[in-house]
Amino acid sequence: MIETRFTREFNVQHPIVQGGMQWVGRAEMVAPVADAGALGFLTALTQPTPEALVKEIARTREMTDRPFGVNLTILPAISPPPYAEYRAAIIESGIRTVETAGFSPADHMPAFKAAGIKVIHKCTSVRHALKAESLGVDAVSIDGFECAGHPGEDDVPGLILIAAAARRVTVPIIASGGIADARGLVAALALGADAVNMGTRFMCTVEAPIHEKVKRRIVASTELDTTLIFRTLRNTSRVAVNTISNEVVEILRAGGEFADVRDLVAGVRGREVYETGDLERGLWTVGQSQALIEDIPTVADLVHRMVAEAEEIISGKLGPLVVAR
Repeated sequence: MIETRFTREFNVQHPIVQGGMQWVGRAEMVAPVADAGALGFLTALTQPTPEALVKEIARTREMTDRPFGVNLTILPAISPPPYAEYRAAIIESGIRTVETAGFSPADHMPAFKAAGIKVIHKCTSVRHALKAESLGVDAVSIDGFECAGHPGEDDVPGLILIAAAARRVTVPIIASGGIADARGLVAALALGADAVNMGTRFMCTVEAPIHEKVKRRIVASTELDTTLIFRTLRNTSRVAVNTISNEVVEILRAGGEFADVRDLVAGVRGREVYETGDLERGLWTVGQSQALIEDIPTVADLVHRMVAEAEEIISGKLGPLVVAR
């Protein structure tokens, strides 16, 4: 067993996290992650209303008696979701751990802390991690440039970012981006992290509530089969390469504005990719770690395999490299 500050402070067996994923972070995904001894997060805004989130939390509790959390992603929007109501739903449901992402969690921290909730904030730079720490978060999850979704605008890969964060951040660090197997777990621990976060790898499991064609595409893809969109808008996002993402890149590269691609990037189209398996229907997020994914295991098999292989790397492969002089 690998025990770290993270496993002790967040009451989980393994230093592995399944972070919030839009359209994917549902009970079917989170419950088996919890049962496997890792920490899974429902994605609040996947649910259409705060009331629906309350029901999804209850549904998850019917499927597992292990700890799990809820992700609340705070992003700019023409019509912002009722964040205060989602926050209240989380608190009233008795959730003990929340993952925040996107904008600063400052407005939500007083209510979460008053309720005794541990907060993990996901960020993409050391400066943002330090700011989150100053706000009182209990851990930070730091996304390297390899990650799916929003990698920030600094373009710093995990090998540098995690080590740089570990030099300055004092709360537990969760390494995110580019991690899909035991080698990534061991490397993250060596860099100073206390746990790892995986999204793309958990998408490619039996229980993930997405179409089988999406999972098979991930297995077949390489590190070159993602693209970065919204670069010119300073809102970079890593998504799968398809006709839609290529068209968005070309329109914006030619001087287009968000209004010119609004219909192409609509979230409902991405949801339909996961539901129907039509890989060209819209944008869908995936990380460069897909290059390391070769199968579609159950969640339990994935977690237990990762931990067992990580233990073997640490004690079996790395241990003998240290010799007495």
